[in-house]
Amino acid sequence: MTSPYATGRPVQNFFLVRERDRRRRRELVLVVFGLLPLAVALLGFTWIHLEVRQTGYDIERLERRLVELRNLERRLDLENSYLSSPARLESAASALLGMALPTLEDMIFVEEP
Repeated sequence: MTSPYATGRPVQNFFLVRERDRRRRRELVLVVFGLLPLAVALLGFTWIHLEVRQTGYDIERLERRLVELRNLERRLDLENSYLSSPARLESAASALLGMALPTLEDMIFVEEP
């Protein structure tokens, strides 16, 4: 549906120049510089909060490790006490190696000069 009043003519705006709105630009710069300290403070607070939380997790992990190591030390001390007890050593020497307590005839006495 074409109308004689709606003709397609190319717009010739060769001399039309868009002027930049300096007032809008200045307002934008003021808003950016006004919000920049707030954004930096928010990022700093978030970073510090995350570091504190991570440090707390690290401390908790190290405390658990310390408890595990103390339990291991306690078990090793008990095992050392058991393995070095004279009664156990005597029974192991007689059972495994066939050793016996020396008799008086087996002993050699050395006199000091």
